[in-house]
Amino acid sequence: MISYLKGQIVQRTPTEIVIEVNGVGYAVIVPLSTSEKLAHITGTVTLLTHLHVREDALQLYGFATDAERELFRALIGVSGVGPKIAQGILSGMGTEQIREAIIQNNASALTSISGVGKKTAERIIIELRDKLGKSEMIQTSAPTTSKHLRTRSEAVIALMSLGHSRQNAESAVIKILGEPVNRDIPVEELVRRALQIAVK
Repeated sequence: MISYLKGQIVQRTPTEIVIEVNGVGYAVIVPLSTSEKLAHITGTVTLLTHLHVREDALQLYGFATDAERELFRALIGVSGVGPKIAQGILSGMGTEQIREAIIQNNASALTSISGVGKKTAERIIIELRDKLGKSEMIQTSAPTTSKHLRTRSEAVIALMSLGHSRQNAESAVIKILGEPVNRDIPVEELVRRALQIAVK
């Protein structure tokens, strides 16, 4: 089992990187969330990995954080959810958003991700809701309705278009929405306030 790789990134695309470790180049499939975290890193990087064994291939999946890897492993443990779908889910939403959607039984949030149908979303919720709820409580009072999730998503996208990473954008937005008084503020106001605290 390959638990992690530590080396230099020598080649990258949005969904795959090649990391050189002691003269050997490892092709690693990564979700967009990890790709964004690694985009501005130079020098030696450490990438957590999961080795997926198929009949015709060995595939390495890489993650910037343990939370991403653990959620990926939980997702591929769901009936009918393979690594490709799990990677797509992690690319479409932040880890906290995914956990929140599952725990709060919000199938519509999951089906908003390309490749995730209603039945798949329902299976994910049924099989993971109790498991995720017991393993880690959501530490934010961020919005849970479809309207609120859409507002948060639009704000994050707007911040990313202004040069902020997904991680920093989500952190700023969640911090603001964590205050009950801000739960129903419009997207424009949310972006304005987030710009004041987000760090590029």
